[in-house]
Amino acid sequence: MKRHISPSLLPSRNLSVYKKRAERLDVELLEIEQAHLGTDGGIMLIGRLMDHLRSRGVAVSLNERMVELERDSRCIVTDARRIGYRDLILAPGRKGFGFLQELMDELGVEYVDNVVDIGLRIETRVEKYPIVRDYYDPKFIFPGKVRTFCTNSGKAYVVRERYVTRAGAEYFSINGHAYAEKDNGNGLVNFALLKTVRLTQPLASGQEFAEMLGRLVMLMGGGRPLMQRVGDFRLGKRSKSQSFTGDLYDFEPTLEGCTPGDISLAMPAKILRSIWKSMKLLDTIVPGVMHPSTIMYYPEIKLYANKPRFVDEHFQAAPGIYMIGDGAGTSRGIVAAWASGIRAAEGVSAEHHDESRVCAS
Repeated sequence: MKRHISPSLLPSRNLSVYKKRAERLDVELLEIEQAHLGTDGGIMLIGRLMDHLRSRGVAVSLNERMVELERDSRCIVTDARRIGYRDLILAPGRKGFGFLQELMDELGVEYVDNVVDIGLRIETRVEKYPIVRDYYDPKFIFPGKVRTFCTNSGKAYVVRERYVTRAGAEYFSINGHAYAEKDNGNGLVNFALLKTVRLTQPLASGQEFAEMLGRLVMLMGGGRPLMQRVGDFRLGKRSKSQSFTGDLYDFEPTLEGCTPGDISLAMPAKILRSIWKSMKLLDTIVPGVMHPSTIMYYPEIKLYANKPRFVDEHFQAAPGIYMIGDGAGTSRGIVAAWASGIRAAEGVSAEHHDESRVCAS
């Protein structure tokens, strides 16, 4: 696998300066080797990997949905056919959180579903967050279980992702991405500030809690996510459309289809206090990020909390059934998701099966 994924590592500079500032505030800055494929580079890499798999005789079927698992006969039913399996690796991704949870209920697999990450996506000019020139994706960990996540800069954009609850209700979560090709870049940076919330007594579903918050935003935003300038928030007032025309501030939001509003009416106060405190700490470490023009988008929700109780180190959740990726809680990003797939594949190989299974049609 390594010979197919060999990106150039990005240089890092001046980390000791930022780390010293962070340590004085009880904040940790993780020093990690990083590479940046970008949205464009990632698509090209996946295309090459898919071509390689096909050249090795691997059958790939896209736009086909699994609807049922027949465990006794070792068959899966899709919306197009029935397929027998010897070993099954399930990797539905973050959006497949609910699907995987229902499947684990059917299989009797124990899992944890009481943790969720709730937060904001921050967007500002690179000049207001210059650390990205030295360290592409700064990983800060703040007191109160708040962290920075998924930093994008240069040619960076904020996007929204559509989710549907089990009851069929729609809501949006915010995300961000950037292109590796920096020509005609917009000079902006965006990153998430997320607080990990663990629901204990009474024990509740993190997924349902997150969906409730997402639906609340849809109500307050007229079916759209919310955005607010830091300057308006600090004055205790909601943002209005005039705050995003480019007249008052020097850049416009990269995400269209957001509603100017008051995030404090939609985010639980305890979560917002922790995130706002972390923003102030971050502004002390990297002065400028809390400039009045900075935009806060809400909600950014990460659903990967239903981690199964695996029976081995290869993420086997039941005999012959492996669960990997963000949807199974084994990763929190694309690189770790790939790594979990490699570990599961090693587990399948170690079983040394000699016969394949075919289910009756």
